[in-house]
Amino acid sequence: MSEIFSALMEMFTQDTGFQSVTGGMVLMWAVSFLLMYLAIVKKFEPLLLFPIAFGALAVNLPTRLFYEGGWSIEGMFVSTAGLYHYISQGIHLELFPPLIFLGVGAMTDFGPLIANPRTLLLGGGAQFGVFATFFCAVAFGGFTLGEAASIGIIGGADGPTSIFTANKLAKHLIGPIAVAAYTYMALVPLIQPPIMRLMTNDKERRIRMKSLRKVGKLERIVFAILVMIVCVLVVPDASALIIMLMLGNLLKESGVVERLVKTAQNELMNIITIFLGTSVGLTMDANIFLRPQTLLIIGMGVIAFGFSTMGGLFLAKIMNWLSPKNPLNPLIGSAGVSAVPMAARVSQVEGAKYDPQNFLLMHAMGPNVAGVIGTAIAAGYMISRLT
Repeated sequence: MSEIFSALMEMFTQDTGFQSVTGGMVLMWAVSFLLMYLAIVKKFEPLLLFPIAFGALAVNLPTRLFYEGGWSIEGMFVSTAGLYHYISQGIHLELFPPLIFLGVGAMTDFGPLIANPRTLLLGGGAQFGVFATFFCAVAFGGFTLGEAASIGIIGGADGPTSIFTANKLAKHLIGPIAVAAYTYMALVPLIQPPIMRLMTNDKERRIRMKSLRKVGKLERIVFAILVMIVCVLVVPDASALIIMLMLGNLLKESGVVERLVKTAQNELMNIITIFLGTSVGLTMDANIFLRPQTLLIIGMGVIAFGFSTMGGLFLAKIMNWLSPKNPLNPLIGSAGVSAVPMAARVSQVEGAKYDPQNFLLMHAMGPNVAGVIGTAIAAGYMISRLT
């Protein structure tokens, strides 16, 4: 009887995945459950965080999502691969990031930036974290220039640009860099407020800015075209991102292709978000994720994000010192990171805590969309110099 039982148990273990489960996989289950909790219960950017969390759980199960095998036909070997081997090619072939930018452009309003052009500087100031982390990663982290540049882009709080840069300069780090970038984007409401309170005083937080003027349709169209031309001429390596961003925006501002705009904003954006989010999560394999280098990248990512937030706040304070008669509320400086529109909403929420009648959202959208352009330019510059 015992022999029969032993034989049955052996057959069970051979035919199931239980024997493949490791301690690292169990630990990654806990990480994925934490991300799901933040997405579902705390509602920290669930559109991003939930697919990532699900992908992290799936890859740490004995699945064959990336299974590669094949068979022989008349002496010729025909290879096959699993579902996500093909879907994840959207990252490696640089399809997903530009398509995400198309959707972002279709949902972006450049009106606040055009109405108050000086907020463009705040989007540039927020790139401080990108370059500060780049130098720190080289000097103290032992990373190569390409790896350091890819890690630094995390500070821009722009997941697609982080993936785009890593795919050019550090393909082997796409997984941890993408996970860090998207996770910190989702955690903007947790990371930024303490820094904002630390770097501003009560009087600065209560500053009320002048109402923005109305921006006409022609101005919006001309702005998008000019920015595209200038950016592509200055940093050709960022052209895929910039062109798709401005294409999406011009579709919206033209007012004559409503069906295309809705597709870019909804169906296309949602499909790409599902595939991109789960593909990123599927890079969180325990054997890869639980390495000192990966953990160091995640740690440097939050430093990059913090420095970028501080850079925008600090530049806003300098601009107020130079122009005291028309002050900016420094809280909008933190929106210079390109997490659209999360960072702008955080500026609004923090400002409302000190003055409920102070509406900062539209003012914060200026540096917020400037940050999208700024991070793409920073990425293009680094790619051009390091490839």
